[in-house]
Amino acid sequence: MFSNIKAYFTHEDKRIRDNRWIFTSMLVGAVFSLLAAFVLSSEAIDIAKNPDASLSCSVNVIINCATVAKHPSASLLGFPNSFLGLMAEPVVITVAIAGLAGVRFPRKFLFAAQLVYTLGFLFAYYLFFVSMFVIQAICPWCLLVTLSTTFVFFSMTRYNIREDNLYLPKRVAKRLKAFIAKDYDKMLLWALVVALLASLILKYGPDLFAQ
Repeated sequence: MFSNIKAYFTHEDKRIRDNRWIFTSMLVGAVFSLLAAFVLSSEAIDIAKNPDASLSCSVNVIINCATVAKHPSASLLGFPNSFLGLMAEPVVITVAIAGLAGVRFPRKFLFAAQLVYTLGFLFAYYLFFVSMFVIQAICPWCLLVTLSTTFVFFSMTRYNIREDNLYLPKRVAKRLKAFIAKDYDKMLLWALVVALLASLILKYGPDLFAQ
């Protein structure tokens, strides 16, 4: 089994190998994001029914889903933000599975997907910073959404740069292709993830894990 998995991700054809890593990362990220969106949506309904409801992920003053869920930023469009994840992530999962099966999508479709998911990526980080510096509390499920969205965004962007789906000027496209050819985008991805987690530890320190 493990040898088959290893063979699958170490295909001799570089493009096929890269595609498998890209769409697998996209799939895993979207699945985790969908799971988090489902839990957050369920909790939003619970709080709507009972504002004093106790949530399982409310561990202490800092790690507290209820505090985050009751803030206006949790429903910026008039409904829980998590509902957007319930709508968007199934589409990403479908694209990832189709990509793993070798389906090639139209250029305009992937360009539109990139635009929409870039907005989702920026929105996720906006909510993260509001949570950290305005609400002063962290929701673990929201953090999972931020991290999984990051992986999906970088995977989708890598693929679209490589396949010329972004309608960029030739000079810019050439430089970006050289950038991802050296896997600098992967380094940037992990640097961002580490920076995000480190910011939590540096800001809250031991209080993050206090009971």
